[in-house]
Amino acid sequence: MDKPNFIYISYIDSTPAELWETLTSSTATEKFWFGRWNTSDWKKGAKIESRAPTGELEWQGEVLLSEAPRLLHHTFAVAGIDEPPSQISYEIEPLGQSTQPQGNGVRLTVRHYDFLPDSKVYPEICQGWPAILSSLKSLLETGFSLELTWKM
Repeated sequence: MDKPNFIYISYIDSTPAELWETLTSSTATEKFWFGRWNTSDWKKGAKIESRAPTGELEWQGEVLLSEAPRLLHHTFAVAGIDEPPSQISYEIEPLGQSTQPQGNGVRLTVRHYDFLPDSKVYPEICQGWPAILSSLKSLLETGFSLELTWKM
């Protein structure tokens, strides 16, 4: 069985710099990750921690590549689940730089991959990423994130 992969592409009315700042700000992540905050200095080799609204560690990782404001790549290991870390990449591309579509804004491509074939994490991220990335888009375009909660 092949390893599962998750790819999500969003078109956002923003600039690469604004999107990068929002992705890497713990204050902003707390808004669009529904009360969770991600902390790091976002430099290659840096540790990342993501904390639940109650403060417990939910996942951690290491920055593998950081090229502001266009590319971020890090590992993702969920606390309490005995699986090797998966990997996430965020590619930020201004529209008008490639063949289609053209216009203002950016294309954000999130790839989450390197899961075990029978991963327990993969089904969860397939539910989480669309909500998180929709909330990110809303925050950047309207100033307000989506108000959703997770069933624990």
